[in-house]
Parts: sequence; structure tokens; C-alpha cells
Amino acid sequence: MTERPAERGSYHHGALPEALVGAAFELLDEQGPEKVTMREVARRAGVSPGAPFRHFADRRALLTAVADRVLADYERWQRAQAAAAVGEGDHRAVLRALGLGFVRYVIRHPYRFELVRSRVFAPSPQPELRERLSGIDRAYTEVIVADQAAGLLRPGDPALVGLAGQALVYGLAQMILDGYLPAEKAEEVVAQVLDTFGRGIANTA
Repeated sequence: MTERPAERGSYHHGALPEALVGAAFELLDEQGPEKVTMREVARRAGVSPGAPFRHFADRRALLTAVADRVLADYERWQRAQAAAAVGEGDHRAVLRALGLGFVRYVIRHPYRFELVRSRVFAPSPQPELRERLSGIDRAYTEVIVADQAAGLLRPGDPALVGLAGQALVYGLAQMILDGYLPAEKAEEVVAQVLDTFGRGIANTA
């Protein structure tokens, strides 16, 4: 997990922005997005209350940088989930692993999901996150295209298949966080739903 930032005076040139984002990331995990303030982040980083404003114009800019870090961490998580599925020798399971991995990540880090949701799943996603989001979407689409080429999935528009999958896991994750689905059985239920979805798009010819 994120290490506590270094104390005042120990930063080399250019390291303070990273330390501030690290402190904000830590605070996010502990207390949620609403508690991430410039003053508290500065205190945790061991700098003056005005120091963050030399690197981030306002709280919104800082939270956007934190959201980018969350997305980067999620990318690493998803790669690990996919690699584990491939390592088990079942390439059919990669898409399922990505879906289940998303829900697992949200269950483990609900505050991160709350932050990213407000900046990504919104009418006007923040442009600063566009490159990171494009990379995640591209990797997901590549899995779908590869499975279609291998005959594991039905032919069709991979973008629509991807959107259906994203809508499914997003909805499941939100239902779990809202308490609609029992948390103690969340992964079991999600796995069953994903299997049902998988049978619907599988190429059975």
C-alpha cells in the first residue's frame, strides 16, 4: 500500500508533487474523497498549507491526480488478474477474470471507486484522465478481439461487447456497495452472473 510521504526537508527537486499525491491517496483510502483537503494533505506531507498550491491549482486538480494514480493502480491489478487466468491455462477465463477483478477491486477499495466514478462515469469525463482511460479500454478491447479471432466469442462489434461487460460489472459493483447484494456472498454471486453473461456471448458453433 502507499507509504507515508517523507517529512519536510527531505524532498529532492520535483518530488513534492508525488509526495502530495501519495498523502492524498493515503487519506482517500482512510476516509474517502470528501476528507481529502489541501490543508490535511499538506500536514501529512510535512509542508506548509500553501505549498500544495504551487503544484496543484486547487483541490480539484489534486483529486484528478489522485484519480489518475487510482487508474494506474487498477491497470496493474487487472494485468495481474489476466496473467493469473492465463497461468492457469484457461484463455477462455481471461475476460471473466477481468470482470471479476473489477468487482474485487471495488469491494477492496470503495473510496477509490467513488472518486473515479465522479470523474470518469460522468457526463463530461475529465480530459486529464483521457489517456489513462483509453489505455484501459484498449487493453480490454484487445482481449475481446483476440477471443473472437480464436473462435472463443461470437463475431460482432467488440466495442458493444465491451460496453455490455462494463455495464454489467459496474452495476454489480454499485449494487454491492449499496448493500443490495450481500457483501459476504458478493464474489460468488458476481462469478455466477459473469458465467451467465459468458455463456450468452460464447461461440458455441
